[in-house]
Amino acid sequence: MTDRSPDLVYLVTGGCGFLGEHVVRTLLVMEPQLRELRVFDLHLGPWLETLNPGPVQVTPIQGDVTRVDDVVAAVAGADVVIHTAGLVDVWGQVDPEVIHRVNVQGTQNVIEACVQTGTRFLVYTSSMEALGPNSKGHPFYRSNEDTPYEAIHTEPYPRSKAQAERLVLEANERKVRGGLPLVTCALRPTGIYGEGHQLMLDFYSQAQRTGGWLFRAIPPSVEHGRVYAGNVAWMHVLAARELGSRATTMGGQVYFCYDDSPYKSYEDFNMEILGPCGIRLLGARPLLPYFLLFLLATLNAFLQWLLRPFVVYAPLLNPYTLALANTTFTVHTDKAQRHFGYQPLYGWEDSRDRTVSWVKTRKGHPGPLTHDQAREVGDPGS
Repeated sequence: MTDRSPDLVYLVTGGCGFLGEHVVRTLLVMEPQLRELRVFDLHLGPWLETLNPGPVQVTPIQGDVTRVDDVVAAVAGADVVIHTAGLVDVWGQVDPEVIHRVNVQGTQNVIEACVQTGTRFLVYTSSMEALGPNSKGHPFYRSNEDTPYEAIHTEPYPRSKAQAERLVLEANERKVRGGLPLVTCALRPTGIYGEGHQLMLDFYSQAQRTGGWLFRAIPPSVEHGRVYAGNVAWMHVLAARELGSRATTMGGQVYFCYDDSPYKSYEDFNMEILGPCGIRLLGARPLLPYFLLFLLATLNAFLQWLLRPFVVYAPLLNPYTLALANTTFTVHTDKAQRHFGYQPLYGWEDSRDRTVSWVKTRKGHPGPLTHDQAREVGDPGS
C-alpha cells in the first residue's frame, strides 16, 4: 500500500444494485486512495445511511443512466467510473426498447460523459451472456477469453450486453477532455450468487410452497460456471485500481470473472446454498423430458405475448431460460491474474457459508470486509 494521502474520486453507477452494493462496500475497505465515493442509482438504498465509511466521503446521487445530464453531472470530477448499472431481464418483464435504452444507450452516455469531463478510467460490468450461450445451444466448456465461439443473440438482454460491451472496448484510447486517452476494460461474470441474490430467495420461497422440495428439470451433466458476488466486486475494484499503471496491457480487454466455486448444473449448485436451508431436490434425473419442458416454455412465451397488453406475465421458464440452463457454459482462465494480479478474496466455503447465512435470514445485506481480510489480500503491487 502507498502512504500518500487519499485523493481519488470513484463513481459506481448502479451502486445500489445487487453487484453494485458489493462493489461499494469493497471499495470502502480495499481502496486506500479513496477520498470520495459517488453512488449513482435510480433508486437509492436505505443501507447507504448505515455505512461506516471512515474518512471517505460517500455521495449518494439519485439519477437515471438514460439521462445525459444526470450522467455528466455524476461523472464530472471523477477519476474512475465503475459502470455496473443495467437491466437484467431474461424473463420478458421489461420492454425490449427499455432494455436497449438502459443497457446500450446508458453505457454510451457514460462513455461520452467520460470524454466530455476528462475522466480517464472506465470499468464496465458485462456478462457471460454478452458471449453466450448462443441461440444454437453450443457448449462453452472450460474455455477462456480467446476461445473461438459464435455469439448469436436473439433475446433483448444478451444482445444489449454484447452491444454495450463492444461500445466500451471500442472506446479505449479515445481522447478525453485534456487530450489524454480513455482506458477501458470489461468484466464478464458468469452466474453471480451471494448476499442480495433475489433469484436465490425466489427459489427458496418456491420450494417452501411445495413442502421444501424443488423438482429437477435440468440434467446434472450440464455444467455452469458460478462466481461469488464478493469476488466479482473485488475484481472490479482491483481492475479499476490497476488500469492506470497497466493501461497498455488492460486497455480494451475483456475478462471473465472467476473463483473456485464448483462447476455444477444450476439446480445442483443452487442446492449447495438451499440444501443447508432445508430445501431438497427431487429426482436424480429430470422428472419431465426435454421436449415436454420445451412445449411448456413455448406455451409460456405464447401466453406472455397474449397477455402483454393487459398484464405482465413473466414465468421463470421460457424458451431462452430453458436453453440457457441446458447449455454447458464453464470458464477456465487466469487472464485477470496474469494481467492485474487478481486472486479471489473469498474461498468457496466462505462464499457458500455467507450466502447460506443470508438466505436463512431472508433479509440482510452484504457485510463489509473485516480489517483482517483486507490485510490478508493486501496490495498486489506491493
